[in-house]
Amino acid sequence: MHLKRLNILLITLGLMGLWSVSRAQSQIWEPNLPEHDSKPYYFGITLSYNSARFKAQPSPRMMTYDSVQVANTKAVGGFGLGLLGTLRLIPHFELRFNPQLIFATRDIAYTIKYPVYGEDTNSVKEVQSALLDFPLDLKFLSDRIRNFRVYTFVGLHYDYDLASNSANRKVENLVKVKPGDAGIDFGAGLNFYFPSFIFSPEIRFNNGFGNILSQDQTNKYSNVIESLKSRMIMLCIHLEG
Repeated sequence: MHLKRLNILLITLGLMGLWSVSRAQSQIWEPNLPEHDSKPYYFGITLSYNSARFKAQPSPRMMTYDSVQVANTKAVGGFGLGLLGTLRLIPHFELRFNPQLIFATRDIAYTIKYPVYGEDTNSVKEVQSALLDFPLDLKFLSDRIRNFRVYTFVGLHYDYDLASNSANRKVENLVKVKPGDAGIDFGAGLNFYFPSFIFSPEIRFNNGFGNILSQDQTNKYSNVIESLKSRMIMLCIHLEG
């Protein structure tokens, strides 16, 4: 559901940008920001929406555990904001650093066979994170078509969860995660050149490498999971100058 919403938003933003550019070009066309393509570097800001979830690997002990029967992960929406710095390497290739503060929530839904007093048969454990995200991307840009171009990118990132050691994580039966994680990013975006800035909608896929589950043998909700890996889809809006 969240992926469908992201795709709809990206298509809508792209169509709005194309309409704005085509309207301007239907009159008297002049290139916007003609000097931009010769800049050795440039900066910007980023606003983002994310749909984050865990990729869970069940533990072998789940098959013999008589309390927790099923653990499914659910995607939840969040948002972020950040800065943008881009270094032009050679024509059509750029190096981009885009640190962000990302607020993300990941849910794990459990089915409990023998709930304790006051516990529901279906239990959802929410893991809230405030991530300092440090991605470094290599961008490949198409030729500029008047005031429009397309780009793709691939890169690596390191995340640090500022909320991983907060007091609420010490509550009994709460799933805990490790603070640090690294992973790979890839995606694509559009550049729309306006007279004073560049509007760039982008879709980014963020996949973590490591197991970020902090095991707790006394926690029945952690015991049935072997590993948790981070997965996130982001819709970013970059405003570049």
